[in-house]
Amino acid sequence: MSLFKAEHIDKHYANYKALDDVSIDVPEGAIYGLLGPNGAGKTSLIRVINQITAPDAGALFFKGKPLLPADVNRIGYLPEERGLYKKMKTGEQALYFARLKGVSRHDAITRLKAWFEKFEIESWWDKKVEELSKGMAQKVQFIITVLHEPELLIFDEPFSGFDPINVELLKREIEALRERGATIIFSTHNMGSVEEICSHIALVDKARKVIEGPINQIRESYANNTYRLSCRRDPLFDPAAITGDEFTILSRHLDEDRLDVVLQQVAPCPANTLLDRVLPLVDVMAYQKIIPGMNDIFIQLTTRH
Repeated sequence: MSLFKAEHIDKHYANYKALDDVSIDVPEGAIYGLLGPNGAGKTSLIRVINQITAPDAGALFFKGKPLLPADVNRIGYLPEERGLYKKMKTGEQALYFARLKGVSRHDAITRLKAWFEKFEIESWWDKKVEELSKGMAQKVQFIITVLHEPELLIFDEPFSGFDPINVELLKREIEALRERGATIIFSTHNMGSVEEICSHIALVDKARKVIEGPINQIRESYANNTYRLSCRRDPLFDPAAITGDEFTILSRHLDEDRLDVVLQQVAPCPANTLLDRVLPLVDVMAYQKIIPGMNDIFIQLTTRH
């Protein structure tokens, strides 16, 4: 079931086309990666979803119904351009934004205290935002984004400026939010993070959607029938002896005690054919199908497009 859909969205700024017939379908309970190079149209689409700007054409749906202005309170948005009032005290400002989102003062203070403790910034409650480090300020803005417990969360480059420890902290919290029922749209250039936490992705390039779907299915579709065979080094073993008409060798690497061979299947055959041929000849250490990472797919699609 879809939580959010955008259908055939167009967006122009003067003579510049930011979005060209873009449609996305975000399943309920998904962590949905919105990917693309700089200037591809990701931020323009996010602003349309948040009703910051209106599309020139197309339609938006939330839980099967047209998206309404009031639905903005069902969405939490962490923009790439961080924005806090530097002269306000941290706790006072967080409370102010919570009240704007309709959270009662009592509930807001209770939730904020819990989040500040979890992120280890409780001692900064009465300090001004301008006294915070960039990482601490980003933690505060993350808390403000999620505090009203919206159904849809949109994070635009949420890991920017964080050290590895805090990146892992944020990943855990994003996954925990999903487990508690939130659906998440997640825009980033970090392909490692995409593979680690996203269930679905869409790739946008040059204002158009290039590909969309479950991440595992997309990676599998680009696998290209290649396999990696690792075995003990044996001067009597020649990998060409196992290729037959079904496989071709793409590369081989030899070190002191190990031989790694990458092969591509070029003709149909049973799944275990290669393994059946090699086991009687040499000590096999590993044998696996090569599934490309999202970084390779990203480069391939954006370069081709």
